[in-house]
Amino acid sequence: MVCGAETGFVLERDPDTVLAPDVAFVRRERILASGLPPTFWEGPPDLAVEVTSPGDTRREVADKVASWLAAGTRLVWVVDPKRLVVEIHDPDGAPRRLGGSDVLEGEPLFPGFRLPVADIFGLTP
Repeated sequence: MVCGAETGFVLERDPDTVLAPDVAFVRRERILASGLPPTFWEGPPDLAVEVTSPGDTRREVADKVASWLAAGTRLVWVVDPKRLVVEIHDPDGAPRRLGGSDVLEGEPLFPGFRLPVADIFGLTP
């Protein structure tokens, strides 16, 4: 299930920490197991997509990424429209930065998914 920016995810309790990425994806298996939540999702999404805004600092974005990964999110994509790059973060390694000539792949969540980064930013004819 793809969720928009109004969807909150409870990452911690007592005190509660709820974050809402710009876009999120939750695997079907998780929905079948727990059903749709009446309010916020308990736990992290499988994919969190953060689109940077002009007012976001690098520290704020890094903190969000760290929170998603620490809570168990399997994949975080940070889309930076100003720099025309996408950063890929996962729990297993250093972030990877993709530019206009690169292709964003969805492994391991979306086998076979490929999207040219240039298409994300409307740079292809």
